[in-house]
Amino acid sequence: MAEMRLNKIIADAGITSRRGADELIMDGRVSVDGFICRELGAKFDPQMVKVMVDGETITRSLTKSYLVLHKPKGVLSTMFDPEGRPSLADFIDLRKERLFHVGRLDKDSEGLILLTNDGDLTFRATHPSFGLEKTYIIEFDGKLPVGTEKTLLKGIELEDGIGRVLSFKQLSPQWLEVTIHEGRYHIIRRLMEAVDVTVLRLIRTNFGPISLGDTPEGRWRDLNAGELANLQKALDL
Repeated sequence: MAEMRLNKIIADAGITSRRGADELIMDGRVSVDGFICRELGAKFDPQMVKVMVDGETITRSLTKSYLVLHKPKGVLSTMFDPEGRPSLADFIDLRKERLFHVGRLDKDSEGLILLTNDGDLTFRATHPSFGLEKTYIIEFDGKLPVGTEKTLLKGIELEDGIGRVLSFKQLSPQWLEVTIHEGRYHIIRRLMEAVDVTVLRLIRTNFGPISLGDTPEGRWRDLNAGELANLQKALDL
């Protein structure tokens, strides 16, 4: 078998994305044939070497899985929490594959989280250059300040640069829908705070071409063939 980058070998094992694998390598948590490897560009034949992460031997996942989970409020966007708080793995522990999450939702947010063991898809889906659009519905308190839509569409100067929404729609007196293409930390909540909108609930309904649909809270479903094809097309896979 041809040699491949170490981060791809790790990603193919369903440990994390390639970006996450780079962090593991730099942190000295990856060994190859018993020796710590910190070289990001290192290449190996996965059939000829023994790769370990945190002392555990990894195995490449030959079967790829793609799941949509409806994350409830109060659940951390991680597969394991050392403090024992609710995490994504609590809802998919019947799966045999090691899965990781594509992107994050903060603890108090709800809705669509994509889970997979496909490292290449995760890498592209979380890379800013592909700019996958994400849609959220927001329950808010009180009335929308005058000019909210115009301000959010134009953009607001935040501490880490300009933030804006791609689309804005008021669904009812207490609910609105926005679409963004970036994934900066708490970006929706910070934008809402900047326009004096008090968020009561924040629910992600779409991730690129994938929709949450009627997936119940706390439950997951496999992507169907059409959804997977549309996602791969959006990511040029």
